[in-house]
Amino acid sequence: MNKLLPTINNPADLRRIGRGQLAQVAAELRQFVLDTVSQTGGHLGSNLGTVELTVALHYVFDTPHDRIVWDVGHQTYPHKILTGRRDRMHTLRQLGGIGGFPRRDESEYDTFGTAHSSTSISAALGMALAAQMKGEDRKAVAVIGDGAMSAGMAFEALNNAGFGHNGHTVDMLVVLNDNDMSISPPVGALNRYLARLMSGQFYAAAREGAKAVLKPVPPLFELARRLEEHAKGMVVPGTIFEEFGFNYVGPIDGHDLDSLIPTLENLRTKKGPQFLHVVTKKGYGYKLAEADPVKYHAASGKFNPAEGFPKASGPTKPTFTQVFGQWLCDMAEADQRLVGITPAMREGSGMVEFHKRFPGRYFDVGIAEQHAVTFAAGLACEGLKPVVAIYSTFLQRGYDQLIHDVAIQNLPVVFALDRAGVVGADGATHCGAYDIAFVRCIPNCSMLVPSDENECRMALTTAFRQEHPVAVRYPRGSGCGAEIQPELTAWEWGKGVVRRESTLRADARADVRSADGRTPRIAILAFGTLLHPALAAAAKLDATVADMRFAKPLDEALVLELARTHGALVTVEEGCLPGGAGSAVLECLANAGVTVPVLSLGLPDQFIEHGDPGKLLSLVGLDAAGIEHSIRERFVPSELPRPALAAVNS
Repeated sequence: MNKLLPTINNPADLRRIGRGQLAQVAAELRQFVLDTVSQTGGHLGSNLGTVELTVALHYVFDTPHDRIVWDVGHQTYPHKILTGRRDRMHTLRQLGGIGGFPRRDESEYDTFGTAHSSTSISAALGMALAAQMKGEDRKAVAVIGDGAMSAGMAFEALNNAGFGHNGHTVDMLVVLNDNDMSISPPVGALNRYLARLMSGQFYAAAREGAKAVLKPVPPLFELARRLEEHAKGMVVPGTIFEEFGFNYVGPIDGHDLDSLIPTLENLRTKKGPQFLHVVTKKGYGYKLAEADPVKYHAASGKFNPAEGFPKASGPTKPTFTQVFGQWLCDMAEADQRLVGITPAMREGSGMVEFHKRFPGRYFDVGIAEQHAVTFAAGLACEGLKPVVAIYSTFLQRGYDQLIHDVAIQNLPVVFALDRAGVVGADGATHCGAYDIAFVRCIPNCSMLVPSDENECRMALTTAFRQEHPVAVRYPRGSGCGAEIQPELTAWEWGKGVVRRESTLRADARADVRSADGRTPRIAILAFGTLLHPALAAAAKLDATVADMRFAKPLDEALVLELARTHGALVTVEEGCLPGGAGSAVLECLANAGVTVPVLSLGLPDQFIEHGDPGKLLSLVGLDAAGIEHSIRERFVPSELPRPALAAVNS
């Protein structure tokens, strides 16, 4: 059999293929996805589950003229392959390669950049209304997963779309990709027939004709409406979407092209908001992923498809996420008031064991970060001690609730901020660069920045014992492998510690740019896990190093003492510089009227793209060599040329 996928360089090529050959295209596409992810890592189960849906959408709709918005976007590998990026898939999620999510700057077929959930309906509605206002004949389609439908934003958009604009309905299609909803009825020939019937012109004409006849007789019209809802309700769970003003169709088998394509063709010609419910299976076509969709949601690295994900060989360093998970269980044993909350990230946040051991104190609120924060506030009002396990970038979605519902009321909620700093392959949308800055500026809130795994356990204990909002940030992956003490030991509140003392005389404080050219006594103030490259750099420079532990409250006494005994200060943080921990040090010095040279090192004022985390930190000068070089360049001029720090947006 001749291969078809190599002949498809864009959706126009796909549309020239006979419908009878699309099943072969789907089979080749699924195998290509599996082969690619086995070499690059990345999301697997979700992409295997959307192969037929992707083929059908690009076959029926005139993309890129018609707009398709993929919610979250971690299921768009088949879409990327069909839209001219097949030959670059080997660079997936690698530095300088293609991204793991849709990006407008990557392809005209990526109509909207996504990675966080529940944005697709809002964006597609905006596109549909823009086309209507401009008099352009184009379609807008939002593809959203059942998990993303748990977010309030999705329902806000549904409500807006169903209401229309200036008395006119909006022509758009929402496709619900349902791969885990327990309410889904069996999908078979009857449902396929009913879906095609309800999406077709005859049904629509009969429906509208009946409305016209019965509207003058309100009692009969209401009776007919109720009978129709009852009849549809017997075979579909769609009455809620009908109430939003959408014409609901489905559920249909999302892996059956003979069902998908005719239904999409019918819906493409219909006016007003349409809602198509398709049922798919995560990991479809790859038995290992079908059997364990949670495990095979994403691959962290290479694997042999015939054998599946490799088993861990020998002892490994615990990740910060695992440290948090163990601490959560230990603290729950010690304090009955503790409750754990996650916005649909049980596995990602390390809460599986907590859920098993304390099911009555575990709350998964779904993809609803705003609700998670305010829900925690409500629990805190009644004397409980909520711990919200949430990724740094996901807390951005609950920022108003953090201020309005938690901080103003000064409630004791702990925010365990996973994925702080550079995250690697997930790129700019998941890079936790802003949490220090956006938490530090809120009254009543504190921010703790542990430097290793044991310090993280201590920081969490410290945070839990406070009676006000506290955030603890920690990175993805493992740290330096510090030995973790089993005790629930807390830090002294608001105090940093000196980890290394310079051997230079305390009076060696002159500016190196002065006439005598003496080298100053340098103190590095490290915030978080960059303490360790800072220590390595300090050994070369004979500098003092302080583990600051707190970004807020800042240990101002330590800052001023270091300023008094050193000729220059260097702040180091894996976060944005504007408003960050370095800014806090500068504010402290300015308020105290202390003048001392300060070099602030952190993430540059640009979005950090996907790539290996160590390489990314090296490119922005936050590894040991980069920290040393920046300090030498500022305070110890030499003949060494400055290394080129490549742009991380390449």
